[in-house]
Amino acid sequence: MKRIYILLLCAVACAGLRAQGDTAGIILKEKPVFYVINLKQDIDKPAFRLIKEGFKQAQELHANYCIIDMSTYGGALDAADSIRSAIIRFQIPVIAFINSQAASAGALISIACDSIYMSNGSSIGAATVVNGQGEVMPDKYQSFMRAMMRSTAESHGKKTVIKNGRPVEVWHRDPRIAQAMVSKDSVLSFTPAEAIENGFCEGMAENTEEVIQRILTGNQSTSGEDPGNDHIVFEYEVVRQQISTLDKVIYFLMNPFLQGLLLMLIIGGIYFELQSPGIGFPLVAAIAGAVLYFAPLYLEGLAQNWELIVFLLGVGLLIVEIFVIPGFGVAGISGIIFIITGLAFAMIDNDLLIIEGTVNLRPLIKPFAIVLISMTLALFTSVYLAARFYPTKAFSHIALKTDLTQKKGFVGVETHTLQALVGKKAMVTTDLRPAGTVEVEGKRYQAQINYGFASRGEQVIITRAQEGRLYCDKE
Repeated sequence: MKRIYILLLCAVACAGLRAQGDTAGIILKEKPVFYVINLKQDIDKPAFRLIKEGFKQAQELHANYCIIDMSTYGGALDAADSIRSAIIRFQIPVIAFINSQAASAGALISIACDSIYMSNGSSIGAATVVNGQGEVMPDKYQSFMRAMMRSTAESHGKKTVIKNGRPVEVWHRDPRIAQAMVSKDSVLSFTPAEAIENGFCEGMAENTEEVIQRILTGNQSTSGEDPGNDHIVFEYEVVRQQISTLDKVIYFLMNPFLQGLLLMLIIGGIYFELQSPGIGFPLVAAIAGAVLYFAPLYLEGLAQNWELIVFLLGVGLLIVEIFVIPGFGVAGISGIIFIITGLAFAMIDNDLLIIEGTVNLRPLIKPFAIVLISMTLALFTSVYLAARFYPTKAFSHIALKTDLTQKKGFVGVETHTLQALVGKKAMVTTDLRPAGTVEVEGKRYQAQINYGFASRGEQVIITRAQEGRLYCDKE
């Protein structure tokens, strides 16, 4: 339908020009508006936001065409699928101008557009699915990509051509050629001439101005002049996408590498805060990391309310497990699962999980991998830093590092000696979270509080002695 719209608009424009008479220069009274989006980056969530915001602005301007000035070697499949779907659903005709390369995910996006123009020396194709190390993924991923390439080509429908004097219906973009761009062995790629020959390019152009001239003249010339005696000057308006400072910040925060660092900040901050009493810098760092992580995803509609609630519920369960319930059990494990689930689901568009009534779990693989790897690195790094910096006074409160020597008031005792202390009052000498030390009758002992935690200087009552350690409750 969008291709018919393009042809009708061009026909009306040319008819209007002819009706003006035989003048040297005839100008359109109503100028068509071309909205240009620069897509010269890896295909990822920021790229999807770029396209989505561009389409929104094009609609607000009542643009007649939207041109995607593209140069990309590909990127994330989920983001490419989101862009592809947005192009197919978009009511304004979308033209892809391949400025340099449209490889992998870039080829998928180009084929989704209503028209494709390529510059000299550019190429399109090579859409085989690979992992982050460039290794070819198993065939089930290739099969999924081939089906997506076919369906994208089929979305443009068929056209009627004359063969041997008879009208024949053929695909506007041949699905078999589209799927041939995805293969483990021989991957199909086109030069501009090859793409034109196979119906995957409408013409060549060296810049967006030439693309516009091609569209307005029906691909008959690149000079903007009618091939007849009349010189027709086309007036049009070009609006290029302007990225605001806020959008630049959001694009930056949605970078997968930075999101991994923010995840480490969240987990590391929670770990350090659980090792120290009260509210301190680790908690502030964890909160800041959570805000910077969730805010751009929430603004983009990726993070939903339920995902944020699940994350907070997981943190709450973890706190309850550590400070209220002795040991580590169901609440702690559930808290960790909830935290991982909330963080991972916030990174994806939930609409991608169900395609035509079928559950699709592929988009979850990358987010869960990022979250699990980041959490593991954060925990190991936190433990290392706690041990590394404990000698300094600034970090002495993070972890219990007191040497239990006789010079510092600690004594080795027999079991019957510890049993004699049951029922006595003790002074907390290092925070019990839940383990630490207490002082009884001028001597220090290892101790653990049964419920909650106790800060240094508080009084506790010893309730039992077991395995060389005292257990106590608050007074």
